[in-house]
Amino acid sequence: METFKSVFWKPDPAVQMRKCNTLIRSNTRKLDRDMLQLKQLESKTRQYIVQASKRAQRNPSQAKQAAAETRTFAREMIRIRKQSSRLATSKAQLHSVQMQVNEAFSVRKIEGSIRASTGIMKDVNSLVRLPQLTGTMRELSQELMKAGIIEEMVGDIIPDDELLEGEDEEAEAEVDKVLGEVLKTPEVPKTKVDVEPEPDSIETDADLEEQEATLAQMRGRLEALKS
Repeated sequence: METFKSVFWKPDPAVQMRKCNTLIRSNTRKLDRDMLQLKQLESKTRQYIVQASKRAQRNPSQAKQAAAETRTFAREMIRIRKQSSRLATSKAQLHSVQMQVNEAFSVRKIEGSIRASTGIMKDVNSLVRLPQLTGTMRELSQELMKAGIIEEMVGDIIPDDELLEGEDEEAEAEVDKVLGEVLKTPEVPKTKVDVEPEPDSIETDADLEEQEATLAQMRGRLEALKS
């Protein structure tokens, strides 16, 4: 019966608008969840920086190792913040799309026709390329095409190397700024600590493995949020 109707009747604009809004809300909830996880991950990274700094104060022989750890964790925090910023921008774009879609359907109700919007197509094209939103945004783009709001399908997913561009090597000044913020110091010394560890306080394999495991876990969670 539905197939028979679709041949002779156009889709109900009210139904189309509800479906579009449902997909947009679904994407918004997804972004909110990811942003919350990133916030929790940033808080955990902040704790690691503070703990490493306190360990250096308690045991000067470990100052060199602790300084290296704090800078490594600071770089991870920078990556987390960049990802959070990217998601916040995407959420704002998604809100813009929702407003423009609802406006387009309102105009259609008044004028009896609808005009394709290059503004909506541009925002949807940007959002669909994000790995987090690809599936539902493609479905939304199909609904918008059916309604005549956009005229063509949107582009491909942004390659991982493009998403991560500029994140591999954060500027040392930016790392210093993060450490100054977390450790509440006006300026983090840029010189390395040259304290040589005592023979009985040399890093053990277990210490190194624990540090690597912590970093691997953090990076895994961050990559999961990106994909």
